[in-house]
Amino acid sequence: MPNFTTRPELRGNVGMVASTHWLASAAGMAVLERGGNAFDAAVATGFTLQVVEPHLNGPGGEVPIIFQAAGGSPTVLCGQGPAPAAATPEAFTGVDRIPGSGVLPACVPGAFDAWLLLLRDHGTMPLREVLAAAIHYARRGYPLVPQITAKIDSVREVFATLWPSSAALYLRGGAAPSADSLQTNPALADTYQRIVDEAERAARTREGQIDAARRFWREGFVAEAIVDFLAAEIPDGTGAAHRALLTGDDLAGWRARYEEPVSIDYAGHTVHKTGPWGQGPVFLQQLRLAEALGTRGADVLSAEFTHLVAEAAKLAFADREAWYGDPDFTDVPLAALLSAEYAAQRAALVDGHASLDLRPGSPDGRDPYLPELRPVGSTELDARTGGEPTVDRAGEQRGDTCHLDIVDAHGNMVSATPSGGWLASSPVIPALGFPLGTRGQMFWLDPASPSVVAPGKRPRTTLTPTLVTRGDEAVIALGTPGGDQQDQWSLTYFLRLVHGGMNLQEAVDAPMFHTNAFPSSFHPRETALGELVVEDRIGAEAVAELRRRGHRVVVSEAWSLGRLSAVARDPESGVLRAAANPRGMQGYAVGR
Repeated sequence: MPNFTTRPELRGNVGMVASTHWLASAAGMAVLERGGNAFDAAVATGFTLQVVEPHLNGPGGEVPIIFQAAGGSPTVLCGQGPAPAAATPEAFTGVDRIPGSGVLPACVPGAFDAWLLLLRDHGTMPLREVLAAAIHYARRGYPLVPQITAKIDSVREVFATLWPSSAALYLRGGAAPSADSLQTNPALADTYQRIVDEAERAARTREGQIDAARRFWREGFVAEAIVDFLAAEIPDGTGAAHRALLTGDDLAGWRARYEEPVSIDYAGHTVHKTGPWGQGPVFLQQLRLAEALGTRGADVLSAEFTHLVAEAAKLAFADREAWYGDPDFTDVPLAALLSAEYAAQRAALVDGHASLDLRPGSPDGRDPYLPELRPVGSTELDARTGGEPTVDRAGEQRGDTCHLDIVDAHGNMVSATPSGGWLASSPVIPALGFPLGTRGQMFWLDPASPSVVAPGKRPRTTLTPTLVTRGDEAVIALGTPGGDQQDQWSLTYFLRLVHGGMNLQEAVDAPMFHTNAFPSSFHPRETALGELVVEDRIGAEAVAELRRRGHRVVVSEAWSLGRLSAVARDPESGVLRAAANPRGMQGYAVGR
């Protein structure tokens, strides 16, 4: 299959911004044009995404950020808020899974503080300038893409009967708004404008104003509005009423923080990810398995490549379930999991046939945790693996994510995956214009799990931006929304770049695939052992070969899997490149 692109790979030497929405990319590029750096642009892009993709992220959510400042080292900025102090397993008595909606699964919102910490320490612009685009679109309106109106329509009954504050913002005459109409959010515009105005009155310096804004968020009027809203029991999406565990003390006591990334060398590059409080090391485990399996020798568009990548993913994600959790609370054997020796042991389990089992390993000889499996019903699975059905679990957006990648002419590079605070998952706080997040659903209640809920513990998220360096220079930033699929689609993308000879856009546009053969990170946490989802552009011959190997293949629509974006920089020439995903018709890269 010849390499095909829907768009050109962008090239230039001033700056590049790639994100999941064109308005956010434009906002970031406008900041670069006004003399801001990549960090200023990232913050402007991130806050704009909160406004224009409210079904995918919001101010009540979280963001992991991985970046490298020119002349500096790769760094992770953790914007993942922890569980409240009252979040013990006993606090969820009466439920077998932490619910995926309402206020009971709310953790401390982390995105705001993380973005402002990045701006204070690495940006150059004042808060007013980087928030200007977000305030503009919240006040003046942004175009609703079909995905947003479809999401609103899917929860219209919940809004109308259970969440009146959400209905007031998102329903028009009791119905979802029409696609391509303009949506405003005056309360959110007022929230951000008040933060800017009060911060400027509180301090004279740029840094002082940013710190003041952070205080207003966690201890001032924003925190007060959150606490007031949570004073009563609030129904989740099923109608069951719960009292939130989140308190004002939880909000006041948390700060975003910097961390060292987890990194390995591969094919002349060094790949950097978050720690095991996210699923980032899964990407690195898959790279180790690719080395052991000789995946680099396979045609990156072939059934053989798909088989090897899928089988490696099954092993790595089984280890995610068995071992990953917040390392502040959990002893994660990360060095062993990422060793070449362990990868060789695990690679020996891969043969020419698809595995139908969840097979975590035993690094350092330790016994792995095996979660309770909730299999997809056999009748449903049989129906999905025969013929050419369209995707169900494969394409469903239960609460997805955004992504952005930015590079400037100085060599500063940022990759971030904002998420949470979805409009469909929790009611809007009317005084603020946004809902809380529901990231607590990713905890387990089983005390044997490394991801068991605990006070102050970070949930093991799926959010996983990627930074790649060569020598001391940042050369690629990449990522995608997609929950459990993020470190599958991103891994496939990276392998196609380094072994397939593709440019950034060719690798974005190539047919994508993923496996669902491990517990979902989201309520109700089903498992579909052996399931492999492929875009139909992979071809009938490849589908037949994968089925012959025992994969339970679900054929998805032609342009349905992945929302990848990436930027790159050549340290020798200074040439910058960018690409973004055409799927969904809203992600764009801009640059010059």
